[in-house]
Amino acid sequence: MRVLGLQGSPRKNGNNDYLLQRFMEAAEGHGALTRTLWVDRMDIRPCKEFTTCEKKGFCPIDDAMKQEVYALIREADVIVAATPIFFYNMTAQLKALVDRCQTLWSRKYMLKLKDPGCRIRQGYLLSTAASKGKNLFEGLHLTTHYFYDAVDARYVGSLTYREIEGKGEMAAHPTVAADVAAAVAALLKPLERRRRVLFACRENACRSQMAAGFAQYLAGDKLEVLYGGSSPAEAVNPLMVEAMAEKGIDMYFRRTRSIDDALAEGPPGVIVTMGCEENCPFAPGAERVEWQLPDPAGAPLETMRRVRDEIERRVGELAARLT
Repeated sequence: MRVLGLQGSPRKNGNNDYLLQRFMEAAEGHGALTRTLWVDRMDIRPCKEFTTCEKKGFCPIDDAMKQEVYALIREADVIVAATPIFFYNMTAQLKALVDRCQTLWSRKYMLKLKDPGCRIRQGYLLSTAASKGKNLFEGLHLTTHYFYDAVDARYVGSLTYREIEGKGEMAAHPTVAADVAAAVAALLKPLERRRRVLFACRENACRSQMAAGFAQYLAGDKLEVLYGGSSPAEAVNPLMVEAMAEKGIDMYFRRTRSIDDALAEGPPGVIVTMGCEENCPFAPGAERVEWQLPDPAGAPLETMRRVRDEIERRVGELAARLT
């Protein structure tokens, strides 16, 4: 269970910093792995409207979005954005990140691809404002709604506070601790009940990636899906990405990881192996399933398709049995 925080405030140790830190600490209390991005400190350049994303599905700007942020958004079960109000909306730093997610919007609406996590990903908002106007947060809510839609997340709620400006005022707020605890519990308790399944192969570039993608898409609300390789490759196989796109599933921003990294997310109840050889994982009490599947690495697209279709069939059967 992964929670990604997007800190849009440029002020260190400010009220929004406090609010997001408390939120992430509460998430960790529910067993989530958390990661916070301080957007102001990252190399995120504004959208140049090259329209490459709409035509080809990627952004040509080589910065933190390409190198890290798109992948982190795709990996998250919950995304929480935090920002003070600047002219009735989010900060320019956070808005630059939002604008650059036109790439994900294009993959969803122009290329008609679905991210494997689209059915479970949730988006949340934290915000403070110095004044008390009735319409203070309306513009921010609208921008946030369409941002989360673009990244395949449901905008499920927010905590917004008026008349918060001086240092330490958020920490002194009488209800903030209870507010955060209730919000995090509502978000994460349903995810805690999922059964954890690990798909493992050798490079984590083809077979385990496809299995994980199908499992997330078909049963992500019931299964927490982990994936890893005994000797992970530097990147996923582009033919795997192409083959999955033929099924309408977007694997473009997937990253490989080791089996040890996958196990660090928590002990699986089921381990499905498919060619990780002598380094296949072991977890006490876990059900072990071995799928004898050919390694499509280095093979033509047609071979990748055959392996993909067999994995889809097996994942469907496994998901039906486990859920």
